[in-house]
Amino acid sequence: MASNSRKNVALDREDVLKLGFAGNVVEKRVTRKDDEVRPWDLETKFQYVGTRVPRFDGLAKATGRAKYTYDVNLPGMLYARFVRTTVAAGTVKEIDLSKALALPGVKAAEQVWDLKNPVRYAGQAVAVVCCETSEQCDDAVRAVKVQYERKPHVVTVEDAIKDDAPQVGNRKNATEPQIGRNAVDVEEIDAALKTAAATVDVTYRTQVQTHTALETHGTVAHFTKDATGAEKLYVWASTQGTFTVREGLCRALKLEANQVEVISEFVGGGFGAKFGADETAIWAARLSKKTGAPVKLMLTRKEEHLCTGNRPDSVQHVRAGCDKDGNLVAWHVRNWGTGGVVPNAGARNPMIYTPRGMKTRKEEFAVLTNCGPQAAMRAPAHPQGAFANEQVVDELAEKLGMDPIAFRLKNDSYKQRPAQYELGKKLIGWERRNPKGGDGPLAGTGARKRGLGVAAATWGVNGGADGTAVAIVISPDGTVEVRNGCQDIGTGTRTLLGLTAGEALGCPKEKIRVRLGHTTDPFGPASGGSVTGPTLSAAGVEAGHAAKLAFLRKLGPKLGVEASSLDVVAGKVTSKDGKSWSWDDACRQLGVESVEITHTRGENFDAGFQGTVGGVQLAEVEVDTETGFVRVIKVVAIQDAGTVINRLTFESQVLGGVIQGISYALYENRWMDRRSGFMLNPNIESYKIAGAADMPEIVTVAFDLANGLNSAGVSGLGEPTVIPTAPAIANAIANATGVRVRELPMTPDRVLAALAAAKGGAK
Repeated sequence: MASNSRKNVALDREDVLKLGFAGNVVEKRVTRKDDEVRPWDLETKFQYVGTRVPRFDGLAKATGRAKYTYDVNLPGMLYARFVRTTVAAGTVKEIDLSKALALPGVKAAEQVWDLKNPVRYAGQAVAVVCCETSEQCDDAVRAVKVQYERKPHVVTVEDAIKDDAPQVGNRKNATEPQIGRNAVDVEEIDAALKTAAATVDVTYRTQVQTHTALETHGTVAHFTKDATGAEKLYVWASTQGTFTVREGLCRALKLEANQVEVISEFVGGGFGAKFGADETAIWAARLSKKTGAPVKLMLTRKEEHLCTGNRPDSVQHVRAGCDKDGNLVAWHVRNWGTGGVVPNAGARNPMIYTPRGMKTRKEEFAVLTNCGPQAAMRAPAHPQGAFANEQVVDELAEKLGMDPIAFRLKNDSYKQRPAQYELGKKLIGWERRNPKGGDGPLAGTGARKRGLGVAAATWGVNGGADGTAVAIVISPDGTVEVRNGCQDIGTGTRTLLGLTAGEALGCPKEKIRVRLGHTTDPFGPASGGSVTGPTLSAAGVEAGHAAKLAFLRKLGPKLGVEASSLDVVAGKVTSKDGKSWSWDDACRQLGVESVEITHTRGENFDAGFQGTVGGVQLAEVEVDTETGFVRVIKVVAIQDAGTVINRLTFESQVLGGVIQGISYALYENRWMDRRSGFMLNPNIESYKIAGAADMPEIVTVAFDLANGLNSAGVSGLGEPTVIPTAPAIANAIANATGVRVRELPMTPDRVLAALAAAKGGAK
């Protein structure tokens, strides 16, 4: 019997879908209503899905016509800026706004801080000023006088877990350990490791990484009157969730949803820290209401580093072992990490390599420190875990003298991985790999040594219904407008939605116009967890199909034929008797009428090929053993994500993930001063991010696959591509030099220290 999760609907039709990929094709049955679209599978013939289509908004961005929140400038607009704490721990005794209010151009100054609350990190907002110019805001911020009572602080995991450490929150700094599911007792781990042919007992460390989106957090708010004279709040926000911003503002300001319109047509990036109505949105709105003028409140780069979010660090102690054939038998992880003042810091370890029968135990501690709060960041917990996870696998393979890919395949049940590895090996030239770390033709005999490394990724999001809907308007001039209220944070969502809707409708892609980022349009998902692509693409397919049926029902009588005999194929309307009309000619038959529909996305199907996505990355590096400098030469990134809607945007997503992974591996690092409690590098000069000169050759490969889990067969792509890059580089460094660098970022000093330790030179 067919299986799906589309509850409480009359199901009229059963389809047999061909799912999977070349060399591994399965048949799955799904049922649907007669007027619903047939889900896309391996046999679906596409007009332009899967080709290389330039982004719909590419010209607007290239020419500067695209307006981000930072670019919004309204008549009479005021500027706002926060005053932030300058101690890492303590209390605020007094906030004096009088001198700021007396300055020229200052229109308002408000106390943000509740004096009953303790200061828990340097950078918390205590007051806000509102002025005629941004420069006046600088003067007003300096004029606000704040008196503190400073208290002891702690900013590192090592210091926070000491017995005499100052307490950060209302409980112990380190949480009780969270024990992973299906964990066995330590005694079982010990027994399994005693029988293992190869074991490791090592510690890996990853750093705190700040989000550093190109556009900082910020809001322009304007309280005004709508056409009826009712109070209306217009908000331009740099956000990953237009509707979550609206909901948050309604709660904070006690407004109804129809009183707030959030606009986010273009967003300059967001990696998980731009959800909901943040302090910029709430205070911009409050100040607008107070002053009667629009207010812009954009954070500075320093503020962005201090208080908007970061990826927690990790200290992962791993004990693992395998038998003589490379089968993993035991894996024990103890992890400590800090999310600053938020008790949440995990590392996904173990993952991927979890064969049946392997004994596992995980103990995880979240540690509070007097640092800015963590926030979800592209593939939360996975990059930290993968850095240790993938090196453990390599280290065990080395001890057995086994090829690391062969070792992985023994312990990885993911269906696509063998084919992905084979392709990756060809593209990187895996046969050149040094048979022993630091020793082989690729490593050479000079100071500069080359090596190859590999790592894998997994992720598990296929979108969902959640009320997402798409509106489509077909006009007599042939234009097709596709609308949804969600945001495009730079990933190409406009193009994805336009292509899926246009493909299902059958119209020429040149006729499609996509509007995103207005909460007056149908509901759409927040951009997190790689959910936007699979959610909106399926919504686009279903809405496009519904629009086609509505269009043909209206067109049939005008053409004197039954609507059921018409179809739209490759930009033409055709009938069963062989007649055809161009898209424009057919649309002209509408006269002065338009076809308008709003369609709500259906639920996902249960019957699918694979519920998760995966990929592999292979890296070639060159290590200068005299300076410790690591240069990434080439990265091959192979990724599956279900149906590839547009190969250009697919490649862009993969490139972005690899670039961010390289930056995480070699450069980015938040430096905290233990004495003052301040972040020492809250800028993009000393907080190093990989730049153009650091880029290697990056080969991106879309591993085509039909998953059958939603109407479009699309899975999430944004997260998995950042996961394996750092460990692939780490494994390549080991293959080049014969030594392990077990701490991120893998800077020259750490490489040199590892080389010295291997030679017995460590002190």
